[in-house]
Amino acid sequence: MRGEVLGVERRRRWNDDDKLAIVSSVGIDGATVTHVAHRCDVTRQQIYRWRHELKNKGLWPPGAGPVFLPVDFEVAEVVAPEPKSAPAVPLELRLQGGRCLRFDSCIDEAALTRLIKAVDAA
Repeated sequence: MRGEVLGVERRRRWNDDDKLAIVSSVGIDGATVTHVAHRCDVTRQQIYRWRHELKNKGLWPPGAGPVFLPVDFEVAEVVAPEPKSAPAVPLELRLQGGRCLRFDSCIDEAALTRLIKAVDAA
């Protein structure tokens, strides 16, 4: 019996920037490895392999932990005599060592900084 391969072989070359962009897109807007692999037309195992490769090259955080992005809070200009406050949004911040802080978005920046330092030092 003779085997036959149908179709054109599809071997793509990915540079480190493309790999990093694909691996970094996991977790954004709830995207799973499966979703990202399907969207980029690669296998899930390829994404895991790239992550390992990027760690070895020093291009991916060695802890494989969460990557924190800056968050800007807009402060509305008060034009009425009685300021209207935005509803508090619950937030969760995970620190090293498995510690977790839960707080409302209306917390004062200085108070939050002191709280993070205290919990991180404990």
